[in-house]
Amino acid sequence: METNSDNSEENVLKELASKKVAKLKSFYKHTFLYAAAMILYVLKEYTELPLNFFPIQILNGVVVIIWSAVYVGSAIDMFVAFKILGKEWEERKLRSLLEKKNRTQKWE
Repeated sequence: METNSDNSEENVLKELASKKVAKLKSFYKHTFLYAAAMILYVLKEYTELPLNFFPIQILNGVVVIIWSAVYVGSAIDMFVAFKILGKEWEERKLRSLLEKKNRTQKWE
């Protein structure tokens, strides 16, 4: 019986870890794309290079401001929220998820 609960805990931990890794991977992709776009925006605005073709043409100040706000929000969600909520919150949340999962599977 104890091995079953250990196994379910392992499964939940693996699931949470895979979600964290997927979120981190998505954030790194967003960082790379954001950096490339900012480099192109700076080159377009402050140099004499002819960068007036379609994808770069729509990079203007409003788009850059909105994208920067979204990027900062994403970074806050990724890194600062963990520091604010802390390890204890994560452990409490994990315990509540495990208890919820055990309650819903009692009939088996």
